[in-house]
Amino acid sequence: MAPILQVQNLQHIYSIGTPFEHIALENVSFSVERGEFIGIIGHTGSGKSTLIQHLNGLLKPTDGKVLLDGQDIWSDKALARACRFRVGLVFQYPEYQLFEETVYKDIAFGPKNMGLKPEEIDRRVRQAADFVGILPEQLEVSPFDLSGGQKRRVAIAGVIAMEPEVLILDEPTAGLDPEGREEILRNIEDYRKAKNATVMMVSHSMSDVARLTDRLLVMNGAHLAMDGTPAEVFGNAEELLEMGLDIPEITEVFLHLRRMGLDVPQVYTVDQAVQVLAGLKGGNANA
Repeated sequence: MAPILQVQNLQHIYSIGTPFEHIALENVSFSVERGEFIGIIGHTGSGKSTLIQHLNGLLKPTDGKVLLDGQDIWSDKALARACRFRVGLVFQYPEYQLFEETVYKDIAFGPKNMGLKPEEIDRRVRQAADFVGILPEQLEVSPFDLSGGQKRRVAIAGVIAMEPEVLILDEPTAGLDPEGREEILRNIEDYRKAKNATVMMVSHSMSDVARLTDRLLVMNGAHLAMDGTPAEVFGNAEELLEMGLDIPEITEVFLHLRRMGLDVPQVYTVDQAVQVLAGLKGGNANA
């Protein structure tokens, strides 16, 4: 089966021909398989936000292509429009983009623009609300009367209601307390499993991407610096630190142990650390 998304030699230059000309993306290429959970990491200004805005046609490449199901999304206006429904993008702090009178109307905005029938819109609104933990009685209240975390869930539901095959989120847990963060991440994973959707998540939380994602894309200086599993990426902890990136706290602890001369593997989740430490303890006991 062909990849759902393919990025081929993507380049984007802002303000071409002016003193403010800036290369945001240069020669970026990768493929995305159906059902994958991909994390996108990189320091501020590395090109992450510019990249994801190309994946659903909000930005047009200066050069290169974005293929959705093997078709260049910019080869036809109808394809570009359809791409924005098939590839859903949730911006950072999406709650600031709420504008309708009720939660129901806000979630229904995308499906209405798709030209769906009222009964289908209603089904999608209620299913999307259920995915993100919005109660039926909350659908008729103003989104502005909700807490920050609830507003975030409404905004995500508005994208989920379009039932995108690819769901892209830019820092979906930014500014939330630990409980709110876990709820949002659980909502995202529930949607991925229920719809066999592809999820791509920009995040500064190395612990979150380490334990949740199948694969990581590392952006650095407008280039794709790394593309691999969390184990492969965080196995290059020294290189990530040189890029100015954080690494999972547990990886940092084990990196320190290795610098002290201990023969321990690189780990990136607490579960892995527990297994390694248990093995070391067992080995010492046997000795």
